[in-house]
Amino acid sequence: MSADETLQAGIVEHVRLWAPLAIFATLLLTATPAFAGDNGEGLVGETDDKIVTFFALGLVLFFTVVVILGSLLQGRLEKRKNERKATELRKRVGW
Repeated sequence: MSADETLQAGIVEHVRLWAPLAIFATLLLTATPAFAGDNGEGLVGETDDKIVTFFALGLVLFFTVVVILGSLLQGRLEKRKNERKATELRKRVGW
């Protein structure tokens, strides 16, 4: 590999790293005015305490449900794993 090829490989690697970051930053900068338009009102209109409270309550409930469902799933998977291990142990021992 010659010095020119090594230099080109380094440039390509540099562009591969920085090009997505530059595109993402450009998209963020161009999207900012779109979100700030309409006098600061969001999709549901003017934001007041009631909307913020219900949104926060929804987040709390969502993560509570996710934790409960994750725990139930993990418990079932652990039970299946232990049953499978017990079956393998019984096959080895000869029960």
